[in-house]
Amino acid sequence: MQQDQDSKSVKRYTLLAATTAAFLAPFMGSAINLAVPSIGQQFNSGTLLLSWVVTSYLLASVAFLVPFGRLADIRGRKKIFTLGITVFSLASVLCGLAWSIEVLIICRAIQGFGSAMIFGTGMAMLTSVFPPQERGRVLGINGAVVYAGLTLGPVLGGALTHNIGWPSIFFLSALIGFAVLGLTLAKLKGEWLGAADESYDLRGAVLYTVGIIAFTYGISTVATSHWARYILGAGIIILIVFARHELKIPSPVLQLRLFRHNAVFSFSLLAALINYCATFAVGFILSLFLQVSLGYNSQVAGFILLAQPIIMALVSPSAGRLSDRIDPRLVASTGMGISTLGLFILIFINPQFPLIVVMFTLVLLGLGTALFASPNNNAVLSAVPKQFLGVASSTLGTARLTGQVISMALVTLILASSTGNVELSPAFSHLFIKAARISFIIFTILSCLGILASLARGKSNNQNQTSA
Repeated sequence: MQQDQDSKSVKRYTLLAATTAAFLAPFMGSAINLAVPSIGQQFNSGTLLLSWVVTSYLLASVAFLVPFGRLADIRGRKKIFTLGITVFSLASVLCGLAWSIEVLIICRAIQGFGSAMIFGTGMAMLTSVFPPQERGRVLGINGAVVYAGLTLGPVLGGALTHNIGWPSIFFLSALIGFAVLGLTLAKLKGEWLGAADESYDLRGAVLYTVGIIAFTYGISTVATSHWARYILGAGIIILIVFARHELKIPSPVLQLRLFRHNAVFSFSLLAALINYCATFAVGFILSLFLQVSLGYNSQVAGFILLAQPIIMALVSPSAGRLSDRIDPRLVASTGMGISTLGLFILIFINPQFPLIVVMFTLVLLGLGTALFASPNNNAVLSAVPKQFLGVASSTLGTARLTGQVISMALVTLILASSTGNVELSPAFSHLFIKAARISFIIFTILSCLGILASLARGKSNNQNQTSA
């Protein structure tokens, strides 16, 4: 009886810690989108430099997610999670105190470094504690909390920016982070190891980190730097060397063998990558559209953007439970189809675009994303043996973050081609609208490809039948 109570307690506090930490990244991301115009005004920054306030965080996150996910499997998932939430919280304080746009970008990168430790371990902790028959429900709850962060981000971010100032967003995130840290230290006893007897592939970790940074930085700056193409090429070469190295050693940092003869795992990750490529930058674009082109303040724009994450938060738990009973492929593919329709409508955006149509497309995107994300996560984590849960979780996070980086890189490229590094001003609204429409055309095409990838995965198979 006591053992059952202890087990329930561990489940409860692990769920609370992991989901609260999972709240932070989407909250910060959606809140910062509303603060971008205010940050630009304070530091007199143009559109291209402002995009790095978002991109620097994503770049650091994606570069370290897989190495820390693997390290967590060997050294302890709770240990890495605790270190991550500490770094994230301290970096949030530094972001709020930043005195220049360059300092803010550097502190955002440190924040991303901390988030890599958090999100390389969060879902792995949940899948370590909860048995397979409860996993879809728990991942659905986790997804609902993520979308709650997206829901509160525009509202609180817009209100805080309008009434107090954009630094308050970072201070609030730091406060939540320190609360999670206290809960983890006080209530989560013990440790979870997925591969304690294996060695850490330091060479592979370095190759991966350097390759990913060069690759994603090259994509993000190809429109503004002559050297970007060479950096991008170097990143590709390093990643090829990394892949060859990983296939030769018994304990790689990234288990590329998981992709062999595992269509569910491979195509689910590809679908996640494409989904975030197609949808992540929508909030960034629409935030600028509402504030720069239509003249709303950050608080009003936040309430308008609320339509999407509210639907996500409401639908995500049901989508997770649905994927326990119905093949996740069907649920996720339907979700991507709905998102594609929303993206297609936004191709026709202009200053006379009815606000009700904007909100309708946000509802479609929210419904589509909710139906896609939790079932797709369930498919990925159910397609691998239990000892690879940490790797699968961090690989999934890497696919998500890489998609987000590419999404922002595409927007940065299109903005550079259409507007240059102009300051955010209604005088240049027509140039911004042109860039937005081109972006939505590309995102719609990508989303169509994502539907094909989601359908190509085949029927899910539950290899992971016992909790770690």
